[in-house]
Amino acid sequence: MQTPLETISVSLRRERERAGLSLSELAKRAGIAKSTLSQLEAGSGNPSVETLWALGVALDVPFSRLVEPPEPRVRVIRSGEGPGVASEQASFVGTLLSSCPPSARRDIYVISLEPGSPRVAEPHMPGTVEHLTVAAGRLRAGPAGDPVDLAVGDYLAFPGDVSHVYEALDPGSWAVLVMEHT
Repeated sequence: MQTPLETISVSLRRERERAGLSLSELAKRAGIAKSTLSQLEAGSGNPSVETLWALGVALDVPFSRLVEPPEPRVRVIRSGEGPGVASEQASFVGTLLSSCPPSARRDIYVISLEPGSPRVAEPHMPGTVEHLTVAAGRLRAGPAGDPVDLAVGDYLAFPGDVSHVYEALDPGSWAVLVMEHT
């Protein structure tokens, strides 16, 4: 079984080559240093959510395509064991539970957040819609200019192709996030 960093390394190289981009060109499009991209493709470094999202946008692929290992026919992810990626901006961890098969366009995550700095997300691919259901705690989430306060059991759908935020209002907050790509 591959480590999360090995999966990212293999996936980045595969998607960069599929797109026909050099290391320099992809780094430029993603707004990251070429040395950072080179390290990630070599299986070293510690990529943040922001770096991987920028690379996904530059490659025009969902975030999940960069972090998810090949999927077995039956898969169980125990609580706390999924491939989590932390944010540089806030106490926020996104754990991919299921990515979209080629015939569909959705990814499923568990996100955990702690009070403090909000996680500000850059726009995703055009047409992306985020579906969020709070499982524990309270969150403030949604478009950056119009976030909504949510409690356990609340559901929110909002455009993911605009700048948006996630902020924990209570310790131990977490939610299920489904990203729908059109």
